[in-house]
Amino acid sequence: MTVSVIQLALPTSKQILTTLEVGQELRLSGDIYTMRDAGHIRCLDLLEQAGQLPFNLAGQALFYAGPTPALASQPFGAIGPTTAARMDVAAVRLYRAGIQATLGKGRRSAAVEQACRECLSVYLVTVGGAAALLARHVVSSELVAWPDLGSEALYRLKLQDFPAWVAIDTTGRQL
Repeated sequence: MTVSVIQLALPTSKQILTTLEVGQELRLSGDIYTMRDAGHIRCLDLLEQAGQLPFNLAGQALFYAGPTPALASQPFGAIGPTTAARMDVAAVRLYRAGIQATLGKGRRSAAVEQACRECLSVYLVTVGGAAALLARHVVSSELVAWPDLGSEALYRLKLQDFPAWVAIDTTGRQL
């Protein structure tokens, strides 16, 4: 049996997301935003104030990661996933506000499974402990907001063939 790897361009559409199934192997290319704990707090505050996601995040994907400083040959020395469950307190609101996908490591709560079902969103995972290798799949990065947060600032990354797997699909099934 051959397993095919799905090339997924980011951002993507709900229609394409509904074709993904738990366990499928992906290669992500295109734009994704980094956001961690402190960024989630700020994002939720801005969402509350404006009634919509800031920085054109609607329809986008979030990578739960905090990159290290750049190397001469690449935008970051290392960038790896952080534990996604820490973001569960904000994830449901962000999915409902328009985030289409999140990328991290580890299991998510039943509330996140339900939000993926309701919002036709997905949760993707990548390999933890391989941050230097994963950084090779980041073609460029741009600081978008919150430089005072250091590695937790909001960055827009351009990925090329970044390895990931579907961990929660749009039906709410979890790997």
